[in-house]
Amino acid sequence: MRRPSLPARPAAAPALAGLLAALALCAGDAAARTFPFGSRTRAVNDLGNQFVPFHAQLWDLLHGRADGGLLLNWRSGWGTSFLPDLGTYLTSPFALLVGLFPRDGIDLAVYVITVLKTATAAAAMAGVLLALRPGPRWGAAVLGASYGLCGWSVVEATYNPMWLDGLIAFPLLCLVGEWVRERRRPVLGPGVVALAWVANFYTAYMATLGAALVLLVRLAAARELRPGVVARAAGTVALGVGLAAPVLLPVFLGSRHAYPGVTREFVPATLPDVLARTLPATYGFASPAAFLGTGALLLACGLAFRRDVPGRERWLWTGLAVAVALSLQWQPTHLVWHVFATPNGSPYRQSFVLAGVLVLTAWAGLSYGWPDRRSLLGGAAVVLVLAAGATGSALVSVWTYPLFAAGFVASAAGLVLARRHGGGRYGDRRYAVLAAGLLAAALVGQAAATTAYADREKRARLDDYPAWGAAHETRAAAVAAADGWPVYRTDPGRPLLTGNDPLLVGGQGAGYYSSHTPEVLTRTLAALGAGWTSRGRNLQSLDNPVTDALFGVGARWRDGRVVRTGEPLPLVTVRPAGPPGAYGPSAFRNQELLLGARVYDLPADGVCPVGTEVFLWAPDFTGTARLGAAGPPVELRGGLPKRRAAMTSLGVQGTAGAGPVLEGRGGRGAVGCLDPARLRAAVTALRARAATEVEITDSGVRAELPPGVAGTVVVAAPRIAGWRCDGRPATAYGGLLAAPATGRTTTICTFRPPGLRGGLGVGAVALALVARVVGARRRTRTGAAATTGC
Repeated sequence: MRRPSLPARPAAAPALAGLLAALALCAGDAAARTFPFGSRTRAVNDLGNQFVPFHAQLWDLLHGRADGGLLLNWRSGWGTSFLPDLGTYLTSPFALLVGLFPRDGIDLAVYVITVLKTATAAAAMAGVLLALRPGPRWGAAVLGASYGLCGWSVVEATYNPMWLDGLIAFPLLCLVGEWVRERRRPVLGPGVVALAWVANFYTAYMATLGAALVLLVRLAAARELRPGVVARAAGTVALGVGLAAPVLLPVFLGSRHAYPGVTREFVPATLPDVLARTLPATYGFASPAAFLGTGALLLACGLAFRRDVPGRERWLWTGLAVAVALSLQWQPTHLVWHVFATPNGSPYRQSFVLAGVLVLTAWAGLSYGWPDRRSLLGGAAVVLVLAAGATGSALVSVWTYPLFAAGFVASAAGLVLARRHGGGRYGDRRYAVLAAGLLAAALVGQAAATTAYADREKRARLDDYPAWGAAHETRAAAVAAADGWPVYRTDPGRPLLTGNDPLLVGGQGAGYYSSHTPEVLTRTLAALGAGWTSRGRNLQSLDNPVTDALFGVGARWRDGRVVRTGEPLPLVTVRPAGPPGAYGPSAFRNQELLLGARVYDLPADGVCPVGTEVFLWAPDFTGTARLGAAGPPVELRGGLPKRRAAMTSLGVQGTAGAGPVLEGRGGRGAVGCLDPARLRAAVTALRARAATEVEITDSGVRAELPPGVAGTVVVAAPRIAGWRCDGRPATAYGGLLAAPATGRTTTICTFRPPGLRGGLGVGAVALALVARVVGARRRTRTGAAATTGC
């Protein structure tokens, strides 16, 4: 098959598309006075809680300052597997750019990466449009920018920047489909698939489904739909996914070992809400953000009315757009798009594929020339019906219809002028430029306004976190000055700045928030009295002398400064043989079970003896608590199952008869009276049987034990899947990593993320198959050259 020739200067359209996308995104943030153009934070929800801290950890890894490596993260959750987090949040090639920024510019680095990803997606789509079919470069640039600035991108993916890799992947995978169709680039094709799946497997899966549908339409339109082509496409995807397996399998198994999320039933959005999201300046969490700009929507809706486009092509593209839109609303296809599980969050994460299909539909018409009167009137009628159907939606803002009207008039006027004036396929060049200018201006204005509106709405509706500033600098400096790892841990403490403070400001703590938060970690910390948000996947620091001793915390941030917590235990101790027993309903007794000694009194009336430290454990309570009427108030935020309040100190009992005073809802909870003398005695007894030397590596622990100790070696880290000690699978001791004391004075525990070995094996097989393809092509070329020479 002969490949369509590209117009001159093919890079001009992608460059312009990227520039328009970056301009609109930055203009919208500047209009909203959002960081980095103003004092208002953009770090809402997971952006501030996960992505910025994880990029900070990547910065530390790149500069040799991290506690841990690619396999183990010793900063978070008392020690967790890092490869699944790396594969989920940080394997995009763009993430490496964070290393070029200063550490205190981490928020700016993430913003620049976000803008670059958006611009790259726009550029990729513009380039692919011209590769699929020759057409006007200006039109390809504007449609590419429309894709990069779709509502899903500027409203949702900007605070989940890993999703933007899927926005880039969709047009690139459509290009791979063209290579398969034309029997070209059999090696580069699987490489692109692998890169897309490594960058972000979740949206890459959706992009692959979308690209497969596009390929089927292309084959059907050209009457080339044959099993051999489909088989080559499937083989290309299989090879690419196989090459990505060393990352994908650990991520998949990390999800299987994670604390279970919430199971939700899919509820389709109402029709007015669906239609409203095609318009500018709307915001919603449970509806598809399908805004594209009025110009692209007008062109896509007008394709069905164009008689100069071949009938098969016209109806196949229109049918695909309608089918994809309907698939977002039907539960069986919704589940297919989301790997057969309704996500805990927006159920329309595949909306970028709909945006891409609509842009391809618009290009299917525009590549044949400017739309005629019939298609303009037909497309305008459809767009106006869609806008009218959205009037009953509460998602429509005061800016929606004025912006829609302005964009509609500008886009329609540009297309009319371009069609009416000049002869030739695209008319007079001057009017073509004018049309493109009006379409671009309408898009940039609508997208910038939508971005600004979304910035405001996200701050009003979601949790937000400040960009790196004086508070971060102060805490980071104090934690670094007190750091004694691995002799003891320094917890960055509370109040929390984010859900991943150990990654952001340093230290080694319990705080951790990820899609891969291990179930064993959540259940263990919950049994010991820790708090959480996000239904157990966002674990909080537990400020408690018993758990500080158990987990080797020697210093922590508290009340605006770093304080010493007392003499901590080494990270490795030796306990009596056998498990300590099952955890019960009392967090106080569970702490004692793990400690091996009674250190709490649990008074029935809630009044502690003078000199003991009073702790309140009320996981479902929301409100304030104080010790007696004059004690300082302590805030607790419970509300199970979404939030769980941590066990909290109310202070040292100084007056006989004073008990906790609670103001709020959720029950009174339980009171424990910690005797510091008994705790010191218990720690002293454990220290006598503790390791004399502990070496921590990026993939394990090595401990020197006192001669002759017997029992169970316990490491103050969660017993997550993947640990082996002394050549055997590790055991658990109250949820902690453990192994039998064999009588040897050295214990070595090593960690390998589940799935890594299998992933490397699959990747090696896929690489061998790719090498075989390369060899076959070389032999074919050599044979052809020899024949030609004869």
